[in-house]
Amino acid sequence: MRWLSHCTPRGLSVIRVVATRMVLTGLCFASLLPDAAHAAPPKNKTKIPAVRWDEEHPGCTFSRSDDGHYRYGMWYEDVGITLAVDAQELEKVHRRHEPFFGVMLNVRYRGQGALDFSVDNISLEFVKHFRVVQTSLDPDDFAQKVQNDGDELDHQTAREVEKHPEEKEAKETLLRAFLKDSAELQEFVGKNSLRPTRLSPGNQETSGWVLFSTESKWIPGRWKKQEEFILRVPVEGKIFEFPFKLPPKPGEVMLRRRE
Repeated sequence: MRWLSHCTPRGLSVIRVVATRMVLTGLCFASLLPDAAHAAPPKNKTKIPAVRWDEEHPGCTFSRSDDGHYRYGMWYEDVGITLAVDAQELEKVHRRHEPFFGVMLNVRYRGQGALDFSVDNISLEFVKHFRVVQTSLDPDDFAQKVQNDGDELDHQTAREVEKHPEEKEAKETLLRAFLKDSAELQEFVGKNSLRPTRLSPGNQETSGWVLFSTESKWIPGRWKKQEEFILRVPVEGKIFEFPFKLPPKPGEVMLRRRE
């Protein structure tokens, strides 16, 4: 370097000493660092194998039923799962005073042993909303929340009527409608939710509804024209994955049978 040409011999000696100390310090500091092989995260992390639905693969089916549901079926080894989702589920979410996204699952077992089926880790990924993943709602906890919200509205209405008696009829009408919906929802959740069960040759099938909360800052109040989801169902050390869209084709409108 140019500035070294102007240094005296003594100055050069000082520079050499300082440089030597810097090198030694660097070596000592490097010796304290963890070995790179140990510092890097392991590349081969243990991952639960996934079985993914694809209409083109053997054992996978798709159909539109006259009750207004899309049905996705998949068999793998001794386990068969059918996912049913209402074609109008997106519209229904925002009409519920307790917003949730619901799907119905049917699980069948044709093995000779026993299969302990759990609902704890079933999840739904909202692909177009920052890939938010919601685990399934516990049916009993959700029913209790519905009850608590109804009780709170009852108390709130009583307080408001006391302050504004002239609004009593209107507010109590709204309260009765809310409590009626809440009671019906609690009954539905209690009777129709998918529950843990042991499947065996003598009990080969279980079915029920699985609900997911849509209360998230990443899930806006309006849906996109076509939404994408991935439902994941853990079964015996594997994950059954169901990617699906609503509607399956952009702009599709599904007609349903009149009751």
